[in-house]
Amino acid sequence: MSDSVNSQMTDAVTQVNVGVLTDAPAVAIGTLYQSLAHSSGLALFNATSNQQNLNQLNPAIVSQAVATINSA
Repeated sequence: MSDSVNSQMTDAVTQVNVGVLTDAPAVAIGTLYQSLAHSSGLALFNATSNQQNLNQLNPAIVSQAVATINSA
């Protein structure tokens, strides 16, 4: 078995490694933007859900307040 490595193979591996290193920042920023968009979407969904829940509670709150005022 030979101890030498074909120089074309080492060049190919080196080029692939350089390609990965140059693409890594773009991939990281892309992942960051996707995570930010997802978390923003969840925040807006939660805000909408909370508003709908409060809209369901408002009639009960108002009627209880009116009953309290009338009993005073």
